Amino acid sequence: MVFENLTDRLQQAFRQLTGKGKLTEKDVKAALREVKLALLEADVNFRIVKDFIKNVTEKAVGEEVLEGLNPGQQVIKIVRDELIDVMGTTQSKLTFSSKSPTVYMMVGLQGAGKTTSAGKLAGQLKKQGKRPLLTACDIYRPAAIKQLQVVGDAFGIPVFEQGQTNPVEIAKNSIDYAKANGHDIVIIDTAGRLHINEELMEELANIKRDVRPQEILLVIDAMTGQDAVNVAKTFDEKLGIDGTIITKLDGDTRGGAAISVRSVTGKPIKYVGMGEKLEDLEPFYPDRMVSRILGMGDVLTLIDKAQTAFDEKQVQELERKMRSNDFNLEDFLNQMQQVRKMGPIKDLLGMLPGMNKINLGDADIDEKALVHIEAIIQSMTVKERQNPELLNGSRKRRIAKGSGRSIQEINQLLKQFNQVKDLMKMMGGAKKRNRLGGLKLPFM
Repeated sequence: MVFENLTDRLQQAFRQLTGKGKLTEKDVKAALREVKLALLEADVNFRIVKDFIKNVTEKAVGEEVLEGLNPGQQVIKIVRDELIDVMGTTQSKLTFSSKSPTVYMMVGLQGAGKTTSAGKLAGQLKKQGKRPLLTACDIYRPAAIKQLQVVGDAFGIPVFEQGQTNPVEIAKNSIDYAKANGHDIVIIDTAGRLHINEELMEELANIKRDVRPQEILLVIDAMTGQDAVNVAKTFDEKLGIDGTIITKLDGDTRGGAAISVRSVTGKPIKYVGMGEKLEDLEPFYPDRMVSRILGMGDVLTLIDKAQTAFDEKQVQELERKMRSNDFNLEDFLNQMQQVRKMGPIKDLLGMLPGMNKINLGDADIDEKALVHIEAIIQSMTVKERQNPELLNGSRKRRIAKGSGRSIQEINQLLKQFNQVKDLMKMMGGAKKRNRLGGLKLPFM
């Protein structure tokens, strides 16, 4: 999980505070030394850590805090508020030009995930009713244009390209093409380099001068740690960026770049990349991310994911089936598939408050088991899915052979299903509806 190591270290530090009824200045400073080490190990910029600890200490050792009703929690709240302040206080949304098309210029080093992020951003804007166009201005990297076309096809977005000609002219021509063909968004995928050099920055500056983008978005690889912060600072000084997109945050358990980059550049984080799917490019909410870092969960993002993954008509139909006790294996399969759209189960559990206290690394959460369940149910006939009581010995042997699973696994699935059905019956009779709009995790 993202920030896993940092979260564990901070939790250890906070236990020193919450385990005592009364705190002394010595207690607070000892805990904050651990917080400092945790942030440095997470690859947070050392100057930011120094200022952060100084600010927290000044606020946390006051008489009002130390003698409060729950001083430990008050100190944790101060840490939380300071972290939010470092990461940006509020969500920063994309801005749109008053004159169409709105142009976004994607910049960054090679390998940061710029092309994929451009496609995901275009895909999300398309879902919002926009008509985006991707522009291929990376004429140097082998197969870069083809990669953008593949990404565009995956998200249903057209790509403007003119081969390996002048990138500045390509960018200008794409604006004219967008105007002539009704595209209200243009996302320019520019060339990257393995390292920043003057030739790259001059080319980007020329594109900026000629197309006047509404926003320049710097794409940063979270896995590069402190280097990502240095890259952000240089790009901002030489080009002037409007925001950042931090990619591969799902694979970085340290996360120092996400904490540092806004403070160093003064420019907001707009999105974070949490996986390969379109919806895995998430809007960045500083307060939600800090809650994840501190192990407090992130229920709001979980709700957002549920609302995106679950079809409203299917939710209403499920509620009807719950009330009438008509829930069958086909519904069970559908619910499971919709939950899987939201991402790995382990990550979803990590968004629930208090789950940080459970070692999810040792939890029995086998993603492959979900695939096996799908195979079993899909090996049944429609009649069998709708009437599980028909599953006798011979039918089970046929299903086992068709799915490549054992009869024991089939029996275990049926047992789980009956338990879920009983639960659904109870929930269907309850007056309070599920807050997550139909979200159930029946297979955990």
